[in-house]
Amino acid sequence: MTAQEKLKQKNSQQKFICIGLDTDIAKIPAHLQSKVNPVMEFNKAIINHTAEHAAAYKINFAFYEKDGAAGFKNILETISLIPKNILIIADAKRGDIGNTSKMYSDAVYDYFNFDSITLNPYMGSDSMLPFLDRKDKINFILTLTSNPGSSDFEKLKLIDGTYLYQRVIKQVNDWNKNQNCGIVFGATNSNELIENMSSFKNLPVLLPGIGVQGGSLQDVINAFKSNKRNNYIINSSRGIIYKDNSEKFAVEAGKEIISLNQEIKNIIDE
Repeated sequence: MTAQEKLKQKNSQQKFICIGLDTDIAKIPAHLQSKVNPVMEFNKAIINHTAEHAAAYKINFAFYEKDGAAGFKNILETISLIPKNILIIADAKRGDIGNTSKMYSDAVYDYFNFDSITLNPYMGSDSMLPFLDRKDKINFILTLTSNPGSSDFEKLKLIDGTYLYQRVIKQVNDWNKNQNCGIVFGATNSNELIENMSSFKNLPVLLPGIGVQGGSLQDVINAFKSNKRNNYIINSSRGIIYKDNSEKFAVEAGKEIISLNQEIKNIIDE
């Protein structure tokens, strides 16, 4: 299946939650710490108890790269545990001059075999092209992010009165000739989400910032519902994988995503 087919299938089943596997060995339950590979024991349990209910998984490279070769091995092993019909996103925020981006693209899409990646468009079209050439992938390009510092650059006003992030959205639509572009738009910015929804056109949207960061699940779902759109995924990392710190951590993670799915269904069906 292509990345686009995977996302469409899950969204059609009213599955919109992307689980962020930001696995931090300092935060995983104490009973796993004595295992040979605590990170993989944790990831395996989380995936086993959530895969049936997840729309996607997002693997944050930073949490694995810090362990060097062992971390890259953990990425590969984690990917092998995720069912083939679920979208897997490399949260790597790549974007560099053309030949460097080509190597990043080859690494993420050919070596690791991810379905999708997050990209930083700051260096422009030539830095994106090696990713945009991958027609069966989805490239989620940063527009308006959920962190406090997003206003430093993303909300700079341009000479035509629009914001920089709005110019990025327009550019991503222009880049979307292969229907393989999406955007990252922070769920903490619900007013901006509503105001800019029409500019997204048919771009799928990855929304970080729900829960711990303060974003409202109801506001996000209502925004997409009002615009008759269902091509989006809402990321939840800490709110699911660290829901519980006991030996029942994976069971509780499963309960949490089931609860989120039910909450979403209730809002959609209202």
